[in-house]
Amino acid sequence: MAFPVPLREVVDAIDLPDNDWRSYLNVDTGELVTVTDEDLRLVEEGADPDELPGWQAEHLPTVREALESDRFLVLPGSFDIHEWSIMEDFAYGLSDEESRAEVLDALRGRGAFRNFRSTIGRLGIARDWYRYRESAFEGIAKEWLEAHNVPYR
Repeated sequence: MAFPVPLREVVDAIDLPDNDWRSYLNVDTGELVTVTDEDLRLVEEGADPDELPGWQAEHLPTVREALESDRFLVLPGSFDIHEWSIMEDFAYGLSDEESRAEVLDALRGRGAFRNFRSTIGRLGIARDWYRYRESAFEGIAKEWLEAHNVPYR
């Protein structure tokens, strides 16, 4: 790859709103492609681009290439990232002992993600969490890029 990939774009590409979506990096061009579950279904079913809306017909060949070409590398997804562990690390890093105990308690049992968000909101530390999370995602992206010898900026 002749030019560095923007780190911010890679972070955004791994921080997807749906666990079934995946992002891919073209190692030749630096292009990032996000493949939704709908995109995957269309490729698997061999959809005819002529029968799709214009934007989807334009996107489908790139999706197909991302899925089938060795020029594309799949970026870490939600199952690779383990956000629960990031949340736990954040909680253990809290200096206030009571807040630490409350946040750690919120992470136990059913509804841990919802309880965590509720607890950090109530404690007024949501901004701290989002900064911590952003930093963790940047670290994951950097580690992945370096492991694949992809330059970034």
